[in-house]
Amino acid sequence: MSDSAHTLFISDLHLAADRPDISQQFLSFMQNSAPRAEALYILGDLFEIWLGDDAITPAHDVIINAIRSISDRGIPVYFMHGNRDFLIGDEFAKACGCKLLNDPCVIDLYGTPTLLTHGDLLCTDDVDYQAFRAYIRNPQTLEQLMALSIEERIAKGKEYRAGSQAANKEKSMEIMDVNQDAVIAMLREHNVSQMIMGHTHRPQVHAIEVDGKPAKRIVLGDWYEQGSQVYADASGCELQKLMI
Repeated sequence: MSDSAHTLFISDLHLAADRPDISQQFLSFMQNSAPRAEALYILGDLFEIWLGDDAITPAHDVIINAIRSISDRGIPVYFMHGNRDFLIGDEFAKACGCKLLNDPCVIDLYGTPTLLTHGDLLCTDDVDYQAFRAYIRNPQTLEQLMALSIEERIAKGKEYRAGSQAANKEKSMEIMDVNQDAVIAMLREHNVSQMIMGHTHRPQVHAIEVDGKPAKRIVLGDWYEQGSQVYADASGCELQKLMI
């Protein structure tokens, strides 16, 4: 694809203080690739953990400023919550100059209606995770979490993470992947034939069929070892690896 008018999608960077190489790759991406795009979509898990907009550190400020440098150019930046950074709120969005998206949502991508989702909603075979997701996203639970001190939230986050890691060791990879029927149901519900998502860390373009018609599910990769993006223009979408 040529460097014509295009839109970029990224997800699952899992930025953290103990992984400065990935933060540096993101900063390089924001300096070199993002300024050439018409829009940038971040589909969740930008951070390994987010404890609330009142817990921003200097390391976070560097990331926020990088995003702000793009939005200040007049390039729209959109952010969707992931399962790791669902506590990101309006203050973060204001600081970055980005817009928070509902999960899922549908956009017009160069004439092709495209459904965007982080992806964890589609992992319906993982019943325990879906129950925890419903609990942790409940407004009452969120209110209780934000009422804790930052230190207490750190401890609670470590507790949840340890429990998740222990549970995942007992689960098959198939259970933690998306359910194909859930994918088809979401595409059908929103009357679209193209989906872009993250979460599963399994970058691939899946050709599927919905009610006898061809459809496509594009899965972004994580940034643990190599960056990943979807490059979209009027000719379509391409899943690309980013060089470190």
